[in-house]
Amino acid sequence: MAATGAGVLSAASSFSPLRHGRLIHAQLQPKVSVAARESVPATVLQSSTTTNGGSHNGRLEKRSEATRVGQKYDSVAKSEGESSSSFGLKDYYEQSIGMMRSNDGGPPRWFSPLECGAPSSDSPLLLFLPGFDGVGLGLMLHHQRLGEIFYLWCLHIPITDRTPFTELVKLIERTVRSENHRSPSRPIYLVGESLGGCLALAVAARNPDIDLMLILANPATCFSKSQLQPILPFLEIMPEQLHFGMPYLLSLLTGAPLRMVTATVEKGLLPLQQTVGELSKAIIDLSSYLSVLAEVLPGDTLLWKLQMLRSASAYANSRLHAVKARTLILSSGKDQLLPSQEEGERLCRILPKCEIRKFSDSNHAILLEDGVDLVTIIKGSSFYRRAKVLDYASDYFPPSPSEFKKLYESCRWIEVATAPVMLSTLENGKIVKGLAGIPSKGPVLFVGYHMLLGLEVIPLVSRFWAERNILLRGIAHPMLFEGSNGTIDVSAYDTIRVMGAVPVSGSNLYKLLSLNSHVLLYPGGVREALHRKGEEYKLFWPERSEFVRMAARFGATIIPFGAVGEDDLAQVVFDYEDQMKIPFLKDELEKMREGIVTLRTTTDGEIGNQDPHFPLLLPKLPGRFYYLFGRPIETEGMEAGIKGQRENT
Repeated sequence: MAATGAGVLSAASSFSPLRHGRLIHAQLQPKVSVAARESVPATVLQSSTTTNGGSHNGRLEKRSEATRVGQKYDSVAKSEGESSSSFGLKDYYEQSIGMMRSNDGGPPRWFSPLECGAPSSDSPLLLFLPGFDGVGLGLMLHHQRLGEIFYLWCLHIPITDRTPFTELVKLIERTVRSENHRSPSRPIYLVGESLGGCLALAVAARNPDIDLMLILANPATCFSKSQLQPILPFLEIMPEQLHFGMPYLLSLLTGAPLRMVTATVEKGLLPLQQTVGELSKAIIDLSSYLSVLAEVLPGDTLLWKLQMLRSASAYANSRLHAVKARTLILSSGKDQLLPSQEEGERLCRILPKCEIRKFSDSNHAILLEDGVDLVTIIKGSSFYRRAKVLDYASDYFPPSPSEFKKLYESCRWIEVATAPVMLSTLENGKIVKGLAGIPSKGPVLFVGYHMLLGLEVIPLVSRFWAERNILLRGIAHPMLFEGSNGTIDVSAYDTIRVMGAVPVSGSNLYKLLSLNSHVLLYPGGVREALHRKGEEYKLFWPERSEFVRMAARFGATIIPFGAVGEDDLAQVVFDYEDQMKIPFLKDELEKMREGIVTLRTTTDGEIGNQDPHFPLLLPKLPGRFYYLFGRPIETEGMEAGIKGQRENT
């Protein structure tokens, strides 16, 4: 058995396919010498029956206390991200060589990466369908995190294998049907990049009755419009002696070599000597990358792959009408091989349940780029579930320290600009600076006032996480999850979903309280966050306290709170009433309203006016946010009293 920097390789050379006592197709690498370790892939079929129950309540585990957000993130996130950040395109192709050197003729088979841990026993299965090269290591940056919430199998297609596209579809289909038969109540995820995207769509079209979830990264369904299409006729007539140069041309089209070199500069300002050293290393890596690429994709293999792409694209496109699975498309803005963003938009128009996430600065190999976290994307798009129906409360996984750090950095300007001050009330009624008066143990229900646009939520959530290790799970408007006939880009709210927000409903509040969560509730809703001119700090709450009975049922602690400062930072100059007076804006608002779930339909007055719109604001500086959390109200034992009062009424 030989160890590498990223994993351990089994010494077995025969099939050893075992997953919880069940057989799957996988071939393990033969024993290697110490000298050959650098070129060996860090993959092995892993068998495990242990489970990781995980914590789904409002508490975040394994995090050190700190008083400032930035200090807390750096050390933890750095150690957490070391395993993935050390990989790159060069490592990917070097490890690919190790798998290709087995030089067997097939058949294609599944393997499970060693980096994957032991997910919970009810975790769904994720099948990774590789792209152009067929190696199956395209998720190497994501193996560890995916292995915490999925059973992960990757498809490996040997370099000399010549299995036609239709046979690959049948191979995947057999696995899907077998696993669906074993666990019919669980979804099966198909993650396909490029060619793999065509495979995923083909399998979904042939199996509309199976619960599939598709994630397509730059799918090759647009092959006829790509820069690869003109290459194919030349390859077919080109003498075999000249095929050796085609992988180099292909690498230039992908933009990968330039990406490898420029990545050094993009890291930030470094001392001159360090910059020169890293740039020199990047150029050496580039040389290794090109030589490795030529070995991974020799001329005859390249020709076969391009021919397969052509047939795969035609096959998948002819069956798009039959795809019923929910689909998430990841589209790169700088894909030099395929017009990926245009294709993503086209597929979204055709597929009935489809969303798209755009990455403007990414190239074709999007899943091998730093900064692209597939787990975060899945959670942010509400794409993770373990049963037939998504449960926003129990299917949620709290963000990791590095994940939260990225989210916080993108919104840090709000906290810097508002310099929030938080005051809490102890049980004896004393008001103190900070969050010492907040109970650590849930369930806790925070009931507060929505400031303009609801921007107060961002500093609120970050401070609770940093100072008290508490994750606030917000009750949010359904339009943040479902959009409105395409008029609202729900991807803008991915951060809110990653932080645990759920659509407003009695059942979701019930589930969160049953999980002992810290829940954030704004009774005023959209009407309060989008108040009109002259309505600064005005409450829009229903007359009846809808949440008290639910809180009392679980003995939850209720903490009322108020926030001020946002109306001192900006002034509404063009509100809902003004927009409704302009015909074309009125039509747009009515169109937006038609596509969203309407709340408080039985409520009269302004509280029932929950129509979304985007007011025009005029900044007023300086300003500061202030939060005051009232004395905790215990509801333990109140349920019987509320029930008796209701009966008397």
